[in-house]
Amino acid sequence: MASENPFRSILKALEKPDGGEFGNYYSLPALNDPRIDKLPYSIRILLELAIRNCDEFQVKSNDVEKILDWENTSPKQVEIPFKPARVLLQDFTGVPAVVDLACMRDAMNSLGGDSNKINPLVPVDLVIDHSVQVDVARSENAVQANMELEFQRNKERFAFLKWGSNAFDNMLVVPPGSGIVHQVNLEYLARVVFNTNGLLYPDSVVGTDSHTTMIDGLGVAGWGVGGIEAEATMLGQPMSMVLPGVVGFKLTGKLRDGMTATDLVLTVTQMLRKHGVVGKFVEFHGEGMRELSLADRATIANMSPEYGATMGFFPVDHVTLQYLKLTGRSDDTVSMIEAYLRANKMFVDYSEPESKTVYSSSLELNLADVEPCVSGPKRPHDRVPLREMKADWHSCLDNRVGFKGFAVPKEAQSKVVEFDFNGTPAHLRHGDVVIAAITSCTNTSNPSVMLGAALVAKKACELGLEVKPWIKTSLAPGSGVVTKYLAKSGLQKYLNQLGFSIVGYGCTTCIGNSGDIHEAVASAIVDNDLVASAVLSGNRNFEGRVHPLTRANYLASPPLVVAYALAGTVNIDFETEPIGTGKDGKQIFFRDIWPSNKEVAEVVQSSVLPDMFKATYEAITKGNSMWNQLSVASGTLYEWDPKSTYIHEPPYFKGMTMSPPGPHGVKDAHCLLNFGDSITTDHISPAGSIHKDSPAAKYLMERGVDRRDFNSYGSRRGNDEIMARGTFANIRIVNKHLKGEVGPKTVHIPTGEKLSVFDAAMKYRNEGRDTVILAGAEYGSGSSRDWAAKGPMLLGVKAVISKSFERIHRSNLVGMGIIPLCFKTGEDAETLGLTGQELYTIELPNKVSEIKPGQDVTVITNNGKSFTCTLRFDTEVELAYFDHGGILQYVIRNLIKQ
Repeated sequence: MASENPFRSILKALEKPDGGEFGNYYSLPALNDPRIDKLPYSIRILLELAIRNCDEFQVKSNDVEKILDWENTSPKQVEIPFKPARVLLQDFTGVPAVVDLACMRDAMNSLGGDSNKINPLVPVDLVIDHSVQVDVARSENAVQANMELEFQRNKERFAFLKWGSNAFDNMLVVPPGSGIVHQVNLEYLARVVFNTNGLLYPDSVVGTDSHTTMIDGLGVAGWGVGGIEAEATMLGQPMSMVLPGVVGFKLTGKLRDGMTATDLVLTVTQMLRKHGVVGKFVEFHGEGMRELSLADRATIANMSPEYGATMGFFPVDHVTLQYLKLTGRSDDTVSMIEAYLRANKMFVDYSEPESKTVYSSSLELNLADVEPCVSGPKRPHDRVPLREMKADWHSCLDNRVGFKGFAVPKEAQSKVVEFDFNGTPAHLRHGDVVIAAITSCTNTSNPSVMLGAALVAKKACELGLEVKPWIKTSLAPGSGVVTKYLAKSGLQKYLNQLGFSIVGYGCTTCIGNSGDIHEAVASAIVDNDLVASAVLSGNRNFEGRVHPLTRANYLASPPLVVAYALAGTVNIDFETEPIGTGKDGKQIFFRDIWPSNKEVAEVVQSSVLPDMFKATYEAITKGNSMWNQLSVASGTLYEWDPKSTYIHEPPYFKGMTMSPPGPHGVKDAHCLLNFGDSITTDHISPAGSIHKDSPAAKYLMERGVDRRDFNSYGSRRGNDEIMARGTFANIRIVNKHLKGEVGPKTVHIPTGEKLSVFDAAMKYRNEGRDTVILAGAEYGSGSSRDWAAKGPMLLGVKAVISKSFERIHRSNLVGMGIIPLCFKTGEDAETLGLTGQELYTIELPNKVSEIKPGQDVTVITNNGKSFTCTLRFDTEVELAYFDHGGILQYVIRNLIKQ
């Protein structure tokens, strides 16, 4: 049982400069341990957290010692508990999280427990930001029109979340129309240092979106976790994590004129992918940090999932404090933050000699070496220097189908497709841009690139350039602050003139909420098998994510998005080819519309003001008229509506008893799907549109839902029936069972019948057969999507055997009771001669005490082949979850016992 904190002796008072006290804090210097000065700043946060929460039960003195001895213990993969200060949700993940909490209350009731124990014990910030579909674009009335449609489609979901904010303690819901979760977190929600009842401690956060890491740019330790893991954290359970190695990334010099934060982050992403940082922290340091704005740091931190790190961390320094003041935090709050972090050796002062921090490994980048670039056409780490873009595009047309190839025959590459667009003759070629979107938390929080895009638009308009009317252009700011500074600068009108009108405040094109493209454009693409392009200022460009009809998707800075929209194609060399023809008939080149750093800095200085942040976030707390008018049921137990197609009670706890079911093996299982490398969570559980011929569409139509009201998979995540049918429903998924055919189908092995994945899974289930999945490297990369684990569990998948897993997805599989196995190094399904036609048996002991984290397990097939895999239950706690049938079942049983 818990006992008094053994570190109470180092609890000290933090005095104010003018007398009085800020509060008490656990003082790291009071430990008098020389090892602290060598610890990376990110590890110091873990150390303080362990000391503060030490009760010799959930967190033990031995855990504190492991962290103190990080230099020696981190290479040994030791396990530590982590209890973050708060939890961050967005609505796509927030709805299923609140569904699960409501369900857990029901389960507690049925087992005779106190349902009110199912209540967040730490602050939960939920931002509704993923519901904005770009239905109306290129209109100055787009925001209101899209908001009205958003409320029509999502009224039931919004009402459910509003019920949750009333039914559960400690839950703040930020209404729709406020902004993107990570920008709202950066500008408003982040505390940096908490003061709770007079106790001071560093802010730390886990979020159910992988880009929670954006907050690392503010010196707040935060990263993405699975929804089910976040739910357990809300209920007071410590997260079990392996004490990570820390890669020191030294920055020197400064960016050259014309370079953007996006160019920098794509360069950093490629470097870190090559270095290998999966499961590690990356900590940035060096004199180059002085030249890096907070917004630029946040851009780099945001893309931690793309380079594979758990965090891309920037310790707090004078730049951080300036940003806190800019964004409206009070002088007293900033003074308290600085005093606490300085007192606890967590503040970097560049006027002092650099500390002797020890890192697991090191990298270095001279910022002057960064050059303009984009990334694509199918993965965020496939960086392409702008000067090589045209040549790279032609290589992609030639190459066989893959991450860098479309296999378009030479004779078809110059094809021109004529079509009629609203009575005007139009044409499309391979590589032509049909979507150009300034979107995503990665860039819309950065005034330099947003105002840089506006300056490009101004220069283009003054020279007489236009964007073709069939290109779907959009601007989705991450908060209302962006609107205010664009208006103050006088530049929004130029973006409007080119079609980049504001469409709403939230996550749009980057999550797949692109909306429809014009029917004539869609027909031209489909009927002629064109490789159409999207260019977006996002962080994800996996195939099938942005829009079903854009096979080539490039990540670019906001100014480059405008440039490519003007050019109308990615098949262009910006250095030698004109971007268009001006009003005087002269050819206009890229260099003619690109602003200098000085121009951008001047407009940022004059247009981005603290009062804008204060006014924006004062309005957020008041809500908006549509949100405020939503009526919701009272009561702490939710009244499930069996007819609802948005909110449905999932079956996770049906038949649950107080006795854990124990570990399970797998007997004579069929291979449901046989994959290669880089199967993302977008492949497993798409967030975008629901295809008209899919099992989910059939389910909705059978319940009287019109096709125009299908909404997206992301918006339907509160309904397990739809999400099970949407599992592996990505139209671009490649399953080896189909022998080259692309799409969301598989083969039912016993009959040879080709079926949708859902129908095949149900057929196996009705036959009493377990199933497994074979996969290559990086299985589950991409968004931290809990439905990518919940869905396979509901389909009857018992194990996934892959070359490697993305960190969060492996954790999600564990949380849902699915066995994660890794092939041994140098082996995979191909080298072992596995076709996926075999039956698979995985034998595990009946007692969890006889299973060890990371042990070898033998997989036996019915044709005599057997092979050894590594069991990827990485900690003892994960084995306990497996014993209970999942993390939520574990939490319920433990809460009842308390």
